[in-house]
Amino acid sequence: MERVSKLRRDAESIWQAGVDAVDSERLVASVAGIDAGSLTICDHDFPLIDIDRIVVVGTGKAGAGMAAGFERAVGEDVLREKVTGWINVPADCLRPLEKIHLHPARPAGHNEPTAAGVEGALQILELVSTLGPRDLCVVLISGGGSALLPAPAEGISLEDKQAVTRLLMHSGATIDELNCVRKQLSRIKGGQLARATAAGHVISLIISDVIGDPLDVIASGPTVADPSTPADALAVLRKHATDADVPRSVFDYLNRSGNSPNDTHCSESTVSNNVIGNNATALEAAARRATELGYHVHSQGSENAGEARETGRQLAVSCVAIRDEGQPLSPPACVISGGEPIVHLVTTDQPRKGGRNQEVAAAALEQLWDDGLREIVVLAGGTDGEDGPTDAAGGVVDADVLASARRQDLHPAEFLAVNNTYPFLERTGGLLITGPTHTNVMDLRVALVGEPRSSS
Repeated sequence: MERVSKLRRDAESIWQAGVDAVDSERLVASVAGIDAGSLTICDHDFPLIDIDRIVVVGTGKAGAGMAAGFERAVGEDVLREKVTGWINVPADCLRPLEKIHLHPARPAGHNEPTAAGVEGALQILELVSTLGPRDLCVVLISGGGSALLPAPAEGISLEDKQAVTRLLMHSGATIDELNCVRKQLSRIKGGQLARATAAGHVISLIISDVIGDPLDVIASGPTVADPSTPADALAVLRKHATDADVPRSVFDYLNRSGNSPNDTHCSESTVSNNVIGNNATALEAAARRATELGYHVHSQGSENAGEARETGRQLAVSCVAIRDEGQPLSPPACVISGGEPIVHLVTTDQPRKGGRNQEVAAAALEQLWDDGLREIVVLAGGTDGEDGPTDAAGGVVDADVLASARRQDLHPAEFLAVNNTYPFLERTGGLLITGPTHTNVMDLRVALVGEPRSSS
């Protein structure tokens, strides 16, 4: 078992290297700083003599680290004299800061809009509305930002937005579809945060949690003009639900909102959106760590979507091909992939708990139930440390987990059938628990085959 245990330790080390590479505090500090009397952010220079106030606002699971990175980058004098701010973050991501207020906008593991989130969003809108031409608005955006920054449009209640969000998430809607509806029902998303300020410059630093890094989709694009229309949102709702499922107020609002996309009054010269970290960054670092540990690396890239169970099965099949046939590369080997698959929730009266990464791991184990996991480990984890409404980042399966499941007569298929993978992995030692990582660039999957030839 020592050899298999070493594989698991290596898989966790490789995954952690990917997460460390997108550390939010480090990413912000690397693109911002004071030099020769100017604040430099992503190659934009702002002479401090021309700036009266620097207001930092934002939203997302990486918000606390991003805010800390900005405070560190500008230094004590500028921080004391010019900076104030407000960031909506999950309740378990609070930390002491000097001038930027971190607001608990939702409980941990509760990825839905809340009244606390609305309160914070309104505070942000009020804060940016006070800015003028000699002020700088810095917006820190990261994954999870949509649910953390709810500001329902006029005539739409928070309960309406919660119902629609829950409906779309449970029906298997893509993140693009979910955000399309969210933006149309909001007064802050879809470029409307930028629209609310008269600041001389608006500059956004973005850690992407969406495949392809589309600026209008990440956290529903609060500083990016929305190309979608109310008609697009209506089409998404009708694709995933019946009229009876959706609050009447939502249909009424979308039907009277016209057919034109939102826009901002800010010109391209005053709004700058910059992606400073994404899934590819994490994959590159994971690949480097795997190479250091002696593995041949096969990267499947960062743009993998699809269905979580099928993702797990395909990873398992790839591992067997490497182990038994040396295809497409020989062991010791590491297969890494990123992206964000979806989970289709089945209708059931049974209790259930889990997340997409836990489904990936459990499905890989199911695929290898008869064949076994000799020399194989499959790890799937959310880089934010939060997989679905659970305290786990994801799951990891190997020969030890398989042996534990067989001893207890626990078959993954029974748990997958009702999306109840957390208890299965918990009882077999397959949970990956890290706590909040203060970043979010979708998921990172690491599958290892064989024992590395060297280690460091």
